[in-house]
Amino acid sequence: MANKEDIRPIYSELQGYLSQAPEEAKIRLIDDDNLWNQANQAIDELSRISGEDYNRFKITPRRIRSSARLVADVGTYRAKLGGLISRLHGKYFSDEPAPFSGMPSTVNIQTQQQSQSVHIQMLLDFQGKIDAQLQKLEPGDKKRSFLEKVKGALASVRDYAGLIALYVTTAQEFGLTLKELSELFK
Repeated sequence: MANKEDIRPIYSELQGYLSQAPEEAKIRLIDDDNLWNQANQAIDELSRISGEDYNRFKITPRRIRSSARLVADVGTYRAKLGGLISRLHGKYFSDEPAPFSGMPSTVNIQTQQQSQSVHIQMLLDFQGKIDAQLQKLEPGDKKRSFLEKVKGALASVRDYAGLIALYVTTAQEFGLTLKELSELFK
């Protein structure tokens, strides 16, 4: 069985996909196959690493009537990713704060839940921006290596100050200047 640190990068990646998923109230269908293909590839990797079958969480697109165009329902996409993230949390990360404020917890204080939601949303948004930048950078690029290291350490971040400290400390480790850092997210 895989340990929690083996699973953490995929767990974080799935949270990133969910955070960037369209809202069902705004759009009902996803017609960009990159969205479900990336999620499905992460699920394949999770199954391989964990030795467990997570195929039931894969997003299965469907054809629109007689068209060759494939689409996925936003609600199904969000539900499957949310269900998988919740399952991974229960199996590997139950000693950590729940990734969604709607999940039951021992301490049910509204302020704490709101704080966790903001914290998680901040990390998911930042991870989404990192993922977008990683697609633009070539393997071996020091900026890419920097972003991969920051992404891998996001789970240890507890607040905005911690995020900034991680960002700056890691940048120094990779010899990145302030100008290079600011250009990463323009």
